[in-house]
Formats: sequence, C-alpha cells, structure tokens
Amino acid sequence: MSEQKPTIVLVHGAFAESSSWNGVIAQLQQHDVRAVAVANPLRSLAVDAAYVRDVLASIEGPVVLVGHSYGGLVITEAAAGSESVVGLVYASAFVPDTGDSAFSLSTSAPGSTLGEALDAYPVSTGGNEFVIRSDAFHHQFAADVSTEVAALMAATQRPVTEAALSEGLPTTRPAWRDIPSWHVFGDQDLNIPAAVFRAGAERAGSRGTREIAGASHAISVSQPAAVAATIAEAGRTYIASRAAAA
Repeated sequence: MSEQKPTIVLVHGAFAESSSWNGVIAQLQQHDVRAVAVANPLRSLAVDAAYVRDVLASIEGPVVLVGHSYGGLVITEAAAGSESVVGLVYASAFVPDTGDSAFSLSTSAPGSTLGEALDAYPVSTGGNEFVIRSDAFHHQFAADVSTEVAALMAATQRPVTEAALSEGLPTTRPAWRDIPSWHVFGDQDLNIPAAVFRAGAERAGSRGTREIAGASHAISVSQPAAVAATIAEAGRTYIASRAAAA
C-alpha cells in the first residue's frame, strides 16, 4: 500500500469542461495512472467544492487533486482538512487564502483582458452567468491552440455564475497550508496575469513551479505534457515519502 499510485482528480475551471483534460489524461494513462475528470458545476464555490468532496469520497486511496483557473479555489476548499488528498497541483489556477475570490485575485495584478471578452445572461435562480464570446474565445482563452480546436472549446464551454466568481474562500485553513503543492502556468495568459500565479506559488510554498513561455490560459489543452509532468512530480513525491516512512 505504501507504493500505491495516487488517483489523479482533475477539476476544470470557468469556460472549460471535463474534456479539456483529455490530453493530460492520455499522458497519465501511458504510465498506468488512473485519472478522473470532474464535471465542475460552476454554480457557486461552496456547491462546487461540496461536489468535488463527494467525488473524493468515492475514491479509495490517496489522491492528487488538480485544479485549473477558478478550479484552484474549488480544490483549495474541497481538500481543506482532507485525509486522502496528498498533493495539490495548480494549473494556471488561483491559489486563494481565506476570503479571496476569483474576482479579487484576478485584479490583484494588472493584465487581464477577460472582462472585455465576456457576455452575461440572467439565470432563473437569480443573478447572471458569464460566457466568453465565440468571436473572442480563441485569442482570449486559447491563443496557442489551433483555430479548429478553439472553435470546439468555445462551443462546449461551461458558463460560470457571477456568484461563483465573487464568493470568497470559506475555509479558515486553505488546503495548501497542510498539503504540498505544485504549480504550472503560462506567461501569456490573458485571463489571469502570470504575476498572480507567481504570487500564488510563493504563497503556497511551491514544491515545484513550471512557467511555460508562450502558453495561454488553456494550458491543459495546449501543454498537456507539462501539466502531466507536474502532476507526476506530485505523485512521485508522495510515493517516495511513503517508502521512506516504511
């Protein structure tokens, strides 16, 4: 049991969906690593984190929990106090402290042009949800993938509620305070400035940070090998720690 490979649980962020992890999963499966891509509801931080906790409860053994973008808030909340999560990977993801929201973190450094690319629509439960306009999606979200792939991503993006993006992190002890973390992001991200990622990695005492030159926000699609390699580092570190303790 001490050498059991962790299951990798992948949580997408706003304007994405589960298949955005396909390239990463393919890389992991080549090494016989089990991976599960969660369908993040994107309705509220509390609801989304509760759903991820339900997924975690269904998995036997250790887990490396991976979040992209807004998914960084979700994994930070979902893994707080967890006994099964042994590593966190933030892939172009927010690294929040208590009370931080996606909105507050995205404006903590200059450079995001996301607001100019959004459309808002009312939802029946109240408030609005956001989507990235199809004409802006390629440049804004995934500039380093092909036009054809970006068009598919734009058509399958999952909208996120304004409530989810404005809700502060509820937990008083974010998961990264107790669980080791790794970080991978691009320097050409137009949704979240790279300076925000760098500050988050420093805040969390990153065990390993990859900054990919030229990479967009869609790092799991455009740079699956780099994301998978970062996840592998987290898995190997856990296995080595268990072997050392045996």
